[in-house]
Amino acid sequence: MNIHIRNGRVIDPMNERDEMTDVFVTAGRIAAIGQMPAGFQASHTIDATGLVVCPGLVDLSVRLREPGFEYRATLESEMLAAAAGGVTSLACPPDTDPPLDEPGLVEMLKFRARNLPGPRVYPIGAMTQKLEGQMLTEMAELTEAGCRAFTQADAPMTDTLVLLRAMEYAATFGFSLWLRPQDATLARGGVAHDGAVATRLGLQGIPALAETVALATILQLARETGARIHLARLSTREGIAMVRAAKAQGLAVTCDVACAHVHLSENDLIGFDSHLHLVPPLRSLRDRDAIREALRDGSIDALCSDHTPVDEDVKLVPFGESTPGASGVELLLPLTLKWARDMGVPLLRAIDLISWKPAQILGIPGGNLSIGSAADLCIFDESAEWIVTPKILSSQGDNTPFLDHPMQGRVRYTVIDGHIDFESPG
Repeated sequence: MNIHIRNGRVIDPMNERDEMTDVFVTAGRIAAIGQMPAGFQASHTIDATGLVVCPGLVDLSVRLREPGFEYRATLESEMLAAAAGGVTSLACPPDTDPPLDEPGLVEMLKFRARNLPGPRVYPIGAMTQKLEGQMLTEMAELTEAGCRAFTQADAPMTDTLVLLRAMEYAATFGFSLWLRPQDATLARGGVAHDGAVATRLGLQGIPALAETVALATILQLARETGARIHLARLSTREGIAMVRAAKAQGLAVTCDVACAHVHLSENDLIGFDSHLHLVPPLRSLRDRDAIREALRDGSIDALCSDHTPVDEDVKLVPFGESTPGASGVELLLPLTLKWARDMGVPLLRAIDLISWKPAQILGIPGGNLSIGSAADLCIFDESAEWIVTPKILSSQGDNTPFLDHPMQGRVRYTVIDGHIDFESPG
C-alpha cells in the first residue's frame, strides 16, 4: 500500500524534525518526507491537517496477559488497545502463567502476536526459572527465541548472589537486565507509600527505603560486573538522585517511570479507590515533583504505561485486599502530553520519551521516521478532548485511576509496517 499523509506537523525526535510537511509510505517503508518521490501513486491518502505525525510509540511495559490470565484480558483485546493508543512496538514482561522462562513459550507468544493485527511484540524473558529468584534461566536460548532483555518483573529477588551471577552472565554475553528496585523484606505486606496518608488511612506502608536499598545493591553490582541495567518504574526522589549520580559516574544504566506516577501521588488515595493500588505505590508529592523534573532534565530516560489489566472483581474489594495494577496503554500519549504542557516542555522532547528513547533501551530499530525505516506512525490530534470511560477504552481491563477524567490528545490513525491498523471512528 502506498500512503500519502499530507499537511501534518511531522515530529521526529531522532532526526530533530518538527515541520509542516507530507510523508510518503511505500511497501511498508518511509519513502520520502517533503517532496513526493518520482513515480509515486497513492493508494490511500490521509489528510493530517491540524494533526501531528510522529513515530509510532514504543511502550516498555505492556502486560498482554497471555498465557494464563486470559480471564483478565486477551492478546486480541490488548493488541487492539495498544494500537488505539498509538503504540506500534511494545515490550511485554514475563510474569505470565507459566512465566516466559522457556524458548517454546516465547516462540508461541511471538507466533500468536504475529498473526494478529496490532503492534510488534518484544518479549522480556524471565531472569530466573519460574521467576522464583533461585536458578537462572537459559538466557542465550531465550534470546534466540526472541527475548530482548531479562527481568524478574515484580517478583522478589531476595538472593543477592543469584543477582550477581545474573549480572556476570549478562555482562559476558551482552544481555540487558531490567530490574525494578524494591527490597522485598522492607516492602512486605505494604500497599501504599509509607507516609502520613497511609498512617491516616490505616494502610500498611512501603517506605522509600525499599527502593533505595535495593537500588544501592543493584548499582554496586553493576559497577563490579559492567552489566547493562535498565531500572524499571522508579518512584522516589532519592532513587532518582542515585541514578543521576550513577550516570554521571559512567555506569551503563537507563531508567523509566510509569505515566500514572507523573500525575498522581499518595494524596489521591484519600477516597480508598482501589484503582490507585499500584506497584510501585504512588509516592509523596515531593517524589512526584522530582519525577516530573527528572523527565524534563533527562535524568529519566523514558515513560511507559506499565499496562496491567485485571478483572473488576479484584478491584471491588477494600484497598488493602485489592490486586495492584492499572490499564494505561491507551493513556500513555495524553498523559505524556499533559506533563509536557504542565512543564512547558516542547512536543518534540515529549514524543522522544515515548518513541525514540524507549526504542534505544529496547534495542529495536523503531521510534523514528528516517527514510527507509519501517513505516510505524502515530497520527494524533493534540487538542482533541475526551473523557476516559470503560466504553471508550479498547482494553479488556477498566482498572484505571483516570476513569471519568478529562484527557487532551487523541490518536486518529496508527500505521504499522505501512498498514493502517487503527483509525479513530470520530
